[in-house]
Amino acid sequence: MLFDLRGRRRRAVQATYLTLAVLMGGGLVLFGIGGNTSGGLFDAFKGGNSGGGNDALQKRIDREEKTLRRSPENVAVLKNLVRDEYQLATSKTAANATTFPKDAKGDLSQAGTYWKRYLDAEKGDPDPTLATVALQVYDVSALNQPKDAQEAAAIIAEHDNSSAGYIRLVQYAALAGDTRTANLAGQKAVDLAPKGAEKNVKAQVKQAKQVQAGAGSQGAAANP
Repeated sequence: MLFDLRGRRRRAVQATYLTLAVLMGGGLVLFGIGGNTSGGLFDAFKGGNSGGGNDALQKRIDREEKTLRRSPENVAVLKNLVRDEYQLATSKTAANATTFPKDAKGDLSQAGTYWKRYLDAEKGDPDPTLATVALQVYDVSALNQPKDAQEAAAIIAEHDNSSAGYIRLVQYAALAGDTRTANLAGQKAVDLAPKGAEKNVKAQVKQAKQVQAGAGSQGAAANP
């Protein structure tokens, strides 16, 4: 498919549309367009847990890593490790923080490593739900690796086949400096817009490109 950055054929999915309420106003907020990239839907993953919960989570990660050493391509374990390493990173992050602290970066790096191993081991289509976690791992507020974030956003967009999904892909493609993909994703977002919402979606696409360019510079400064 057009946005398959890994070159794998993905199963066709039926087009799903956002409600006009999301497209006409909520979309920009939902996906963080128009503000700091870290804002929006995925901030729900972030928390401020600490203490004994971290110890239990770390023990679980240790058990999963032990299992993975015996079975290096165990997809289920790799998926668990992506989620658990990200959860460990978020547990070290204050509830109102817009970026991850330094002591969470190692956990984020581990989550990214397991995500890439998962993609190599996965024989079918990558899990779009897990891709939402990977997207946060690579976000400007976290590891600030826009090309990897773009790949995760493409997986989500192809699965959802919605205007909002492709607007999000525009964001991360723009951050990665991939103008061609940003333009193609923007056109796809417009094509999938409900009747009468095309103009508003075009405005969101334009804003996504502009805002993300600024957010990328800020993210690079915050994560040298």
